[in-house]
Amino acid sequence: MQRCVIIGGADIRNYEVIRTYLCPDDFIVCCDSGLKHLEGLGVEPNLIIGDFDSHEKPALPVETIVLPCEKYDTDTMAAVREMISRGFDDFLLLGIFGNRMDHTLANVYILLWLDNRGKKALAVDDFSEFSIISRSPAYITDSYPYFSLLAIDGNAEGIVIKNAKYTVLENGELISDYQCAVSNEPLPGQTAEITVEKGVLLLIKDR
Repeated sequence: MQRCVIIGGADIRNYEVIRTYLCPDDFIVCCDSGLKHLEGLGVEPNLIIGDFDSHEKPALPVETIVLPCEKYDTDTMAAVREMISRGFDDFLLLGIFGNRMDHTLANVYILLWLDNRGKKALAVDDFSEFSIISRSPAYITDSYPYFSLLAIDGNAEGIVIKNAKYTVLENGELISDYQCAVSNEPLPGQTAEITVEKGVLLLIKDR
């Protein structure tokens, strides 16, 4: 199944790195001011969606969905819902973390929303990769100097960390009001492995 790439309007400064995540057959969705990234990313949109409060509505020969300005969903969330309705199961989210902390936090939770529906999702910014660990193990090669685990949805239990500098958590648990698994490191020449028995984790891999 084709992957859906959703591009938001937050700043992207390192286009060269972000372009390495793209594939030629990706379905590209631009959300509102995400249109400013088309040239830097070297892509053409398959769909444009937004309320166009932060970017002029483009006159491009591309399917365009105009959203109301007053709505519950952010433009990014509306795009995710639209693409799920079209059958997509795999998502790459770009340009969704920026100076607006409210939007940034809301967009982090889109990863959880997608995981709860059995969808695969990865968010990438200039510095890090963000994904959810729930039903399947996660792996971190030593090309990533640091990784962090956050309890994003209540407590997470039965956490096992292998091949990393820090492998012991008290009772194998992370609780949402005390995040104590920040800045771990894969062991040199090895691939760290993370599993969780109950609950979910937000994995942040720093490049």
